[in-house]
Order: sequence, then structure tokens, then C-alpha cells
Amino acid sequence: MAYVVQLRDFEGPLDLLLHLIGRAKVRIEDIFVSEITEQYLASIQDLSGLDMDAASEFLQMAATLMEIKSRALLPKPPKDDEEEDPKAELLRRLEEYRQIKEAGKALRLYEGEAAAMVSRLPMELIEDARVELARVSLSALQEALLRVLLRAERSEAAPPPPRQIPRDDFTIGECMLRVLHRVLVYGRVEFSELFPADATRDEIVTTFLALLELLKANRVTLRQEDIYAPIVIEKGEEEEM
Repeated sequence: MAYVVQLRDFEGPLDLLLHLIGRAKVRIEDIFVSEITEQYLASIQDLSGLDMDAASEFLQMAATLMEIKSRALLPKPPKDDEEEDPKAELLRRLEEYRQIKEAGKALRLYEGEAAAMVSRLPMELIEDARVELARVSLSALQEALLRVLLRAERSEAAPPPPRQIPRDDFTIGECMLRVLHRVLVYGRVEFSELFPADATRDEIVTTFLALLELLKANRVTLRQEDIYAPIVIEKGEEEEM
């Protein structure tokens, strides 16, 4: 019986590729000498349940896989230093996506452990407290945050022991002022530039919450030119604090 894949169960073509790689039990760098490409093409035969944007992403990945496979069968042309190898680019994106997914799983585990340890009083619900993201997708913002958290996790030599809650070294108000100052001075600031290379996870989370507060108050806005471009923070309609 053929293995049936429901594309709605996957967040995108990279998610589907990683699923097929894990199911075939091959390394990411070995997918082009395996049957992954054929399995991927067979999995996207029915795109009727997807919207136009999602379907185009799966089709674009199929075209990339076919191009890489055809290049492997044809004689190699003279090397052009300015031309990026699509195979290397795809492997890089797959590895980054795998690391992001693993970081997300770790964060959800930390969240579950924290929920069992820390309690707080019920928060007052404020109407219309949502943050509107007009020019940046929520998934892109989540991936940008996970990259910064993954970088911090690698750089922390001695994380605090389990069940020990360290004192807050940063407040949301202070971080709001710091973020807004950078935006007002430079006009445009990339998301990753808000977080120093030696930033701790506490500093990253507090700064991210401060950014959300600034977005909610229309002090700043987010912009992303295309799906793989960096997220840029710009001045919003309300500039005064």
C-alpha cells in the first residue's frame, strides 16, 4: 500500500522534506543520491487542498529538486564564483530549519517545566491587545526569535541549574527604551541586531516582549521584503514614549 502524505500536516516544503528524510533514515546531505526527490514529487501530486501561496512554495521546491538532479546528470559547466550552488543553498536551508525545529521542541519542553514550577495570579484581559503584523508573517518572526535563542543557548557555558529562577536583570520598560532609541537613531534596525552576541536567554525574551509592546503601541513597525530576507524594524506612527 502506498504511503499517503497530507500536505496540510506540514508547515511547508522544508518540513515535508525533513519528514521524508527522517522516514527514509538518510542524512540530509545524502538526499540527492536517495529516492527522496521521487517521494517528494509523489507527495505533492494533489495540491487541491492548499491555497495558492502554499501550493506555489511546494511547486518551487519541486523545481529546485529537479534542477539539482538534472545538474548531477549533466556535464558540469565551468565554475562561476558568483553563482550560488542550489544544492548547497538547499542543504543550508534544511539544516537551519532542522535546528529551528529542534530549538522549538526544546522551548516547548522548557515551557512545560516552567508551567509546573511557577504560578501567577490571573491577568486582567485587555480588549484589542493583539499585535498586528501587516508586513511580516508570524512564522517568520518566530523563526527569527528561535535563531537568536539557539545562538544564545550555544554561547552559554554555564546555564542555571534546573528549578532555579535567577533574578531579572532586564525589565520590559528598559528594553523598550533601548529598542526605540536604536530605531530612532538609525531609522532601520535588523531584528538580529537587537540582541548582542553574548545576550542571555532572559535578555532575549525580555527584549522580544519589549518589541511586541512597541508594535502594539505603533511605536515601531516590522518589514520583510521577501520570505528569506531579514526582518527590519522601522519607526511607527507613534514615536514618543
